[in-house]
Amino acid sequence: MNMQRREFLIVAAVVAAVATPVSGQTGGVASTPDFSGIWVHPTLPGFEPPLSGPGPVRNRSRTPNGVSNFNQLVGDYTNPILKPEAAEVVKKKGELSLAGVTYPSPANQCWPEPVPFIFKNFGMMMIQRSQEVMILYDEGPDVRHVRMNQPHPAKMTPSWYGDSVGHYEGDTLVIDTVGTRTDRPFPMLDLYGTPYTKALHVVERYRLIDYEAAQEGLQRDAKENQRVPGDLDPAYRGKFLQVTFTVEDEGVFTMPWTATITYRPARDPWQETICAENTHEYYYNKESDVPTASKPDF
Repeated sequence: MNMQRREFLIVAAVVAAVATPVSGQTGGVASTPDFSGIWVHPTLPGFEPPLSGPGPVRNRSRTPNGVSNFNQLVGDYTNPILKPEAAEVVKKKGELSLAGVTYPSPANQCWPEPVPFIFKNFGMMMIQRSQEVMILYDEGPDVRHVRMNQPHPAKMTPSWYGDSVGHYEGDTLVIDTVGTRTDRPFPMLDLYGTPYTKALHVVERYRLIDYEAAQEGLQRDAKENQRVPGDLDPAYRGKFLQVTFTVEDEGVFTMPWTATITYRPARDPWQETICAENTHEYYYNKESDVPTASKPDF
């Protein structure tokens, strides 16, 4: 695999040209919250666990500082949310990682990343339109299209990111996703290899919160994940964008579970990571063992 990083300046006029105004912003009608712009969450490898209640699979391997060790992705297969078959999948992935093997995932194999796996991306850009919300992620290209104020179709064709429909509840954007493809390589919900089935159902709730309210989520994040240097303004005291998501899948989990991602506005220009198939393994910094034809004996 080869990651080539390209930087693009996002010009406000361009965004305005592709985004039609959302309804209900004048005339005394309740306004639609504005989540447009570029948001970042520069931590790895996982989600922000909830303060209490069922939460995501977490890393059993920790750094000396006590946070998740991104170099060893050893999912906690004893998490009570996992059914036995799913726990065994997570356990085997962890054993590979402990043995020094980087097992394939949608991220390192350049495949579309399902929800909530896709939240591992550092950067996200949201474009709100009256009939659709577009969410772009900085690694990929990964783009989600959320149809607004529409139901899921009665007959659904499974897709890479699933069928996402959304609506506003006051200051909150609610996105409901079902129909994520399972007949695909590397079907997993997180970097620990947690599987999913056709029953996967994810509900996301996005809302703007102030600096004080964001600290709780940021502190949970700091206790769990490694922070990547850069693109953070320590003096920033404005609004943050937090998504609380709930995952249920009766084929994998014993109960629904929740987690959060707390985004802040990006300080740097949009950085897009283009993932393309290549014989060079960027995560090992070596060439892949690709079969070659034998040399003729003459």
